[in-house]
Amino acid sequence: MRFSPHRLTPLAKSAFWFCIGGVLGFFFFVSFGLIIFQKLHEGKIYEGISVQGINFGGKTKEDVAAYFQNKNEQIADTKIVFEYASDQIATTARELELGYNTLLLADQAYYIGRSNDRLTNLSLILESYLHGLNLPASYSFSQTNMKKLIQPITENVYKEPVNALFNFQDGRVITFRPSNNGQEVDLKAMENEIAAKIFSIVSSREPQTVTIAISLKTTKPEITTDKVNDLGITELIGEGRSLFQGSIPNRIFNITLASTRLNGILVAPNETFSMAKALGDVSSFTGYKQAFIIQNGRTILGDGGGVCQVSTTLFRAALNAGLPIIERNAHSYRVGYYEQDSPPGIDASVYVPTVDFKFTNDTNHHILIQTTIDPVYQQLSFQLYGTKDGREVIIGKPVITGQAPAPAPLYQDDPTIQKGQLKQIDFAAVGANVYFTRQVSKNGKVIISDKFVSNYRPWQAVYLRGTKE
Repeated sequence: MRFSPHRLTPLAKSAFWFCIGGVLGFFFFVSFGLIIFQKLHEGKIYEGISVQGINFGGKTKEDVAAYFQNKNEQIADTKIVFEYASDQIATTARELELGYNTLLLADQAYYIGRSNDRLTNLSLILESYLHGLNLPASYSFSQTNMKKLIQPITENVYKEPVNALFNFQDGRVITFRPSNNGQEVDLKAMENEIAAKIFSIVSSREPQTVTIAISLKTTKPEITTDKVNDLGITELIGEGRSLFQGSIPNRIFNITLASTRLNGILVAPNETFSMAKALGDVSSFTGYKQAFIIQNGRTILGDGGGVCQVSTTLFRAALNAGLPIIERNAHSYRVGYYEQDSPPGIDASVYVPTVDFKFTNDTNHHILIQTTIDPVYQQLSFQLYGTKDGREVIIGKPVITGQAPAPAPLYQDDPTIQKGQLKQIDFAAVGANVYFTRQVSKNGKVIISDKFVSNYRPWQAVYLRGTKE
C-alpha cells in the first residue's frame, strides 16, 4: 500500500510537513554554516589539520611550504654517494633536490575539505575540528638529476642483450651465436633505496654522508638459444683454452686452419668424436704448412705442425665438460706452448691417422663444437654447447714425479752451414712423470673416475754445427 499524505488527519498532516520542513531547514542551516565557515577560512587551512604532527590550522599553503623548505635547507649539504664497485659519484641533497615535497604537502593540507563533494567536505572539516587530522610527510628527489649524475657508470656497465643465431646446413652448423643476457643500471632499485633512506636523512639534525648502491639488472634477449634449434644446443657445457705465444707464422696458420675445420661440428648423443676422422688428411695437399712436429724421436719440420695445439685445447674443453675421454695420448716430451697457461700433463697429441684424440657425447642432446682464436693474444679457445644435465666435475692438480734433467746438447756437423755457425733444430726439455685425476658426479653419484698419465722423456737440444769452409 502506497503512502499518501492526503490520507492523514489534519494533525498528522501538520506533523508530517513540520518534519519535512525541519529536515530541509537543518540541511539549509548546515549548508549555510559550511559556506560561512569556508568563507572565513578562504586561503587558509582548516582547524585541526597537521602535517607530521605540526598543526597548520589557520595557516596558508605558503606557510606549510616555507616550513618544510626550511627543513630541506637544514639537510641540503647532506652528502649522497652513488657507488658501484670501485667507482663513486658524490653529490648533495640540494643537487639531488632531495627532501620534503613542499608543494605536495602544502596542497594536501590545504585541499582537505575543499573537494566537489559537500558531504565529504563536511565530514572532513568536522573530523579535523573535533579530533584533528594528521597527514604523513611525503618526500621527493629528482630522478632526472640522479640519472644525469650516474650517466658515466650507466654507460660503462650497459651491455645490450644478444639474440641467438643458428644456421644448420649439410649436417654442420655454419652460423652460430649463443644468446647472451644484457645488463643495465636498475633505476627502480636505486629509487627504492633512496626512498628507504630519505626519512633518516630528513630526520637528521645535521648533514651526514649516505651511500646509495648502484644496482644492476639483467635484460633478456628476445631470441634465446633454445628457441633457434631443437637439438638441445642451449648453453655452454665446457670450455678449454691454450696459449701459443711465440709460435712461428706457419704454426699459427695450421692452428687456425685445423680449428676452423672443427668449428660447427655436431656430436650426436652417444656418438664418439674422433679428431683424426674430423680433420682427415693433414698435409700440404689439404692446405697445411710446414712447422715443427715430433716424429721418430726427433723434432722436425713437417706438414701440419701445430695441430696438437688444437687437440690439446679440445681435450681441456672435454675434460671440463665432464665427457668420457676415450683416447688421449701425451706428447713424447714437455712442450712449452702447453705450459704457458697450464701445469704440465694437460695436453693431447694427434698424428693423423695413427695417434688420435676421442671423446664420447654421453648426454641426451647434441653437442656443438665452437672454436675462437685470438691472433693478438695468441690464444685458442674451444666451447662445447649442449644441455647441462647436472654433472659436476672435479679435476685434480697435476702431480709431478721422477723428474730427469735434459741430456747434454748434441752437436752434429753440417757441411751446408758456414763454419763457426750453429743452428738449433731441437730444444731441451726436462723429463717428468705427471698424472692428474678427474671425477665426474651426477645426482650425487660418481659416473666417471679417471686418471691421466703422461711420461715425458728428457729431451736433448740438438745443434747443427757448420763445417763449410
